[in-house]
Amino acid sequence: MKLITLVIFCFLSTLSPILGESKADSTANKWKQVMTSGINLNQSSFSDNWKGGGTNTLAIGWYLNHTANVSNESWRLNSDLNLQVGFLQNRTQSLRKNIDRIAYEFKAGYRISPKWDFYGSTNFQTQFFNGYEYGKKNKAGVPVDSLISSLFAPAYLTSSMGLEYHPDKSFYTRIGIGSLRQTFVFDQEISRAGLYGLEKPGDNIRNQFVFQYLVNIDKDVWENINVKARYSALIDYFRLTLSNSIVHRLDANVTMKVNKYVSTNLQMVLFRDYDQDPNWQFSQILSMGLVYRIEK
Repeated sequence: MKLITLVIFCFLSTLSPILGESKADSTANKWKQVMTSGINLNQSSFSDNWKGGGTNTLAIGWYLNHTANVSNESWRLNSDLNLQVGFLQNRTQSLRKNIDRIAYEFKAGYRISPKWDFYGSTNFQTQFFNGYEYGKKNKAGVPVDSLISSLFAPAYLTSSMGLEYHPDKSFYTRIGIGSLRQTFVFDQEISRAGLYGLEKPGDNIRNQFVFQYLVNIDKDVWENINVKARYSALIDYFRLTLSNSIVHRLDANVTMKVNKYVSTNLQMVLFRDYDQDPNWQFSQILSMGLVYRIEK
């Protein structure tokens, strides 16, 4: 695995001087950048004698997305940062998260034909705050909150090389023949619990040599409605004969703009990783809030 890491690192390192030469190309002088940030707020309240039933709730969320890209006759460069955090407060429960994500990806693609690139990419994912499993009871039968995740526990770093096909601006697919997926668990309590596929309790890093397949769609289906969908599959080369060798993840996002500063957003995630849970994991959030957008 150390050799694989070294090879991928050397490949990405060689991009720096090569990309520096692209400045001579007049189409590569500027990064096209878009930053979007927003706050979502949902609230409901009921009087103490409300006979229809209900619980006072308050949910607030914040997000920031930043994308930058350069495209010229030889290279396609993309940088994508996604930060999200949100909390939900019910009158009968403590403050809880309803979304928490840190994700960053950088990709450099070298054109080998009008629709095909040879690419190298790095993708990183983790979260801001502690995550808990609620409702479990200890030996005395008392409900307790169990810590199951935190910042860098887990964190995933996937470095990949392969081919990318992009017939138009709204769609591309990647075939990552040589990919290294690294899982980091730096919280000792979580590490000792043996979660997230660590080879043995107490480990902090796990390396996997995987095949990556990815499909991405980003399309304005109507004037004020945008649909984004991204599916990825990671297949462990050393567990090909096992049914639990594939990690699936589907992210879908539908944004409906009310006006320049107000939008409605529907976000869904479908996820399956046998090292976390043998069953499918699903999350869905519908929100409306203020949005601020900068382009340059």
